[in-house]
Amino acid sequence: MSRSAAVIGAGFGGLALAIRLQSAGVETTIIEARDKPGGRAYFWEKDGHVFDAGPTVITDPACLRDLWALTGADMAADVELIPVSPFYRLSWPDGTQFDYLDDDALLDEQIAALDPADVEGYRKFLRYSAGVYVEGYEKLGAVPFLDFSSMLRAAPQLARHQAWRSVYSIVSSFVRNEKLRQALSFHSLLVGGNPMTTSAIYALIHKLERDGGVWFARGGTNALVAGMVRHFERLGGTVRLGDPVAKIGTSGRRLTQVRTKSGWSKQFDAVASNADVVRTYDMVDGGRGERAARKLRRKSFSPSLFVVHFGTTGAWPDVPHHTILFGPRYQGLLSDIYRGSELADDPSLYIHHPTASDSGMAPDGHSTFYALAPVPHLGKAPLDWDVEGPRYRDRILQIVEERLLPGLRGRLGPVFHYTPSDFETDLNSHLGSAFSLEPRLTQSAWFRVHNRDDEIENLYFVGAGTHPGAGIPGVVGSAKATAGLMLADLAA
Repeated sequence: MSRSAAVIGAGFGGLALAIRLQSAGVETTIIEARDKPGGRAYFWEKDGHVFDAGPTVITDPACLRDLWALTGADMAADVELIPVSPFYRLSWPDGTQFDYLDDDALLDEQIAALDPADVEGYRKFLRYSAGVYVEGYEKLGAVPFLDFSSMLRAAPQLARHQAWRSVYSIVSSFVRNEKLRQALSFHSLLVGGNPMTTSAIYALIHKLERDGGVWFARGGTNALVAGMVRHFERLGGTVRLGDPVAKIGTSGRRLTQVRTKSGWSKQFDAVASNADVVRTYDMVDGGRGERAARKLRRKSFSPSLFVVHFGTTGAWPDVPHHTILFGPRYQGLLSDIYRGSELADDPSLYIHHPTASDSGMAPDGHSTFYALAPVPHLGKAPLDWDVEGPRYRDRILQIVEERLLPGLRGRLGPVFHYTPSDFETDLNSHLGSAFSLEPRLTQSAWFRVHNRDDEIENLYFVGAGTHPGAGIPGVVGSAKATAGLMLADLAA
């Protein structure tokens, strides 16, 4: 196919799309603003530690292997995936712990310790999760919703699984213990969704993890990115780093040219954006760009994140790879994160401990961590993060020391933090949002940014802002949906 395409942004969605296009013979160029590929999966090296920016939870590895299999290659030649168990250790302030893993007997034992009646309730929830997994992920996860009729065709299945209810609400209909309700509903936070308002369809994440497991790439998430780039370039693709797109030119209903900040420009037959959806439309010449960006700014965006990266001396053998430290509040904290204007002093934290799986992420005799707290985006809480950042960093380290890593501050090595302002400046993310549009039912499928623009016939979208949404399986699924459209259009 003697056609050319540009992919703006080298995040997971952009890389997956570029691999699919190049595998089909489309001459594809990735244009990345930052000095390294990966988008949100950026990384830093400090004092021998490798610090992944995230995402750090890899599920459904089959969707990644498919990218190599398109040309008969094997992902294992470029990337080694390590199974993580337990998937997560969940911890509450009263000392209760719950290991979420793929072992029915151990799960039943832990659930019975919370409430014996919930053992059967969990089994019913798992069957529900399996149902929405089939309908929401297998059948619809890589299918573009370009018109409302496609939404109507999916509506009966969505209604049958009570998609209008929230994840927390549907979980509560199966189990009655509050800690178990939190344990089974927090997953929507991993894709930017509020468990209290995100559609129950996102309960499919539980089935996704139970079936496919939770994995980590040896060397860090950045090693998965590097493997994808190697495979793409081996196929003949081009990656242009450190040169952000400044303008996307149009003529009538078609894009005509991509121009970067350095002055480089080129014409392509098709352009797909893995960049922030609002900022992409800001770059598009003409009325369509202005109208679409203005409309998007009125929508609800997911929260941001505050992340403290730190290294320590010594090992922490009793601390698993993934730990969730729930705070004393759940619903109230979620309200603060999604609707509040201030920082909560009692955050829930996700602790990433990659050296639990791969000692090479730190120097010999040391460990690498990050502690992540969801926080309001800049539109809700326009805080001065130069002031708030150091204070919040210290508060989070205090919580981690008290609840997980005793003596932490006496063993600290390199420490740095990443704020909503960094999401806005480094990633050009609207409002510093970490996951683009909030995944409510009214902002999902057809209601989300379409995989192909409605007016500009050769402009496409891939990644968290389009269907199906955030998370590695989500953005890789969006690449499959968008590639199908682009290849069909380019062949026409």
